[in-house]
Amino acid sequence: MNKAELVEAIVKKTGLTKKDAEKGLNAFTEVVIEELASKKKGAEHKVQLVGFGTFEVSKRSARKGRNPSTGEEIKIKASKSPKFKPGKALKDAVNAPAKKTTKKAPAKKK
Repeated sequence: MNKAELVEAIVKKTGLTKKDAEKGLNAFTEVVIEELASKKKGAEHKVQLVGFGTFEVSKRSARKGRNPSTGEEIKIKASKSPKFKPGKALKDAVNAPAKKTTKKAPAKKK
């Protein structure tokens, strides 16, 4: 599903206009990005949606690596990476057995 398809699904679920649904989706992504990129001291740098999951920042320390083409050892700088940890309700929904939607054949008349 791409962004346009997600906006369309939001329109169908909520009855909002396409423009309003897109504004809402854009606002959500902007808020998550701003929180994860926040430089405020003491900030948790995460967005937790109970039942859905948590967006958070993972810190990677500096380390040594190898250039695969030359085999030369290189230094990899420390960095931060966004990650998503799904909540229990989301995991359960994804792992739930598929519902059978087969229709029964009409009974034959005798």
